[in-house]
Amino acid sequence: MLEQQLINALSLGSVYALFALGFTLVFGVLGVINLAHGAVFMVGAYAALTVITALNLPLWAGLIAAMLAAGVVGALIDFLVLKPLRRRNAPHLIPMIATIGVGIILNNTVQGIFGASNLRFPHGTVPEESIQIGDLHVTAIELGIILASFVLMAILMIVMRRTQFGRALRAIAESPKAAWLLGINVERLFLVTSFAAAALGGIAGVLIGLYSNALFPLMGQPMLHKGIAVIILGGMGDIRGAMIGGLFLGFAEVLSVVYIGSTMRDAVAFGLLFLILLIRPQGLFGKIVQRKA
Repeated sequence: MLEQQLINALSLGSVYALFALGFTLVFGVLGVINLAHGAVFMVGAYAALTVITALNLPLWAGLIAAMLAAGVVGALIDFLVLKPLRRRNAPHLIPMIATIGVGIILNNTVQGIFGASNLRFPHGTVPEESIQIGDLHVTAIELGIILASFVLMAILMIVMRRTQFGRALRAIAESPKAAWLLGINVERLFLVTSFAAAALGGIAGVLIGLYSNALFPLMGQPMLHKGIAVIILGGMGDIRGAMIGGLFLGFAEVLSVVYIGSTMRDAVAFGLLFLILLIRPQGLFGKIVQRKA
């Protein structure tokens, strides 16, 4: 039924959007494409699994653990890797290469601790009842993913546009040097941004682990590829674009499975993305500008 497939597409697109929110936040403020974000996403999922299984705590405690674990990892990446590179005025490609290495280290570390086989959250972690609206069935995890992505996007939009903190971040995104001259503690806000973006990735890791019912050390790699596609489609560094780009990719994948076949889902989705970027290379909400010193 088409209506049911649209619900599936909305939940899948919301997962992509939630992952991309943290991804685009780092790029918008730090000007770095953090290619370790997929591994941080995976760390959050495993942190939640550990808390829920080892300590027998409920899902909300697992989500908090995922946020804290992923956030700390994200802050450490900024403090130990990105900050020294900023001090040396390293070219833009160097941080990308460095974060690839960090991602590999995180993947191998988790694989060494938990093994390479698939793990699952315990039965009953999420209520199995579904909400029925006519012929539509919406599960608790689908509803949670959709609500979480839209609520977090709204919170980020409000913070960025209506608070002093958000104005400081926008000033840094425009010109870190000018922000520093205005008295903004640029390095501290870089650290806070890295923590917040990674925490969002950790939440996304838990939700996709519940949605797919599988956790494995390389689970972040497919999401990383989709996340890059989403932020490019939506416009690099734009929160609205991350949300709409994620939903677009989710709908394109699900509808291509329905009408063409599962073997063509990625080809169709990325083909449509390519066509859109041919028409609008800067993405849906992006601007072709150069970041100032």
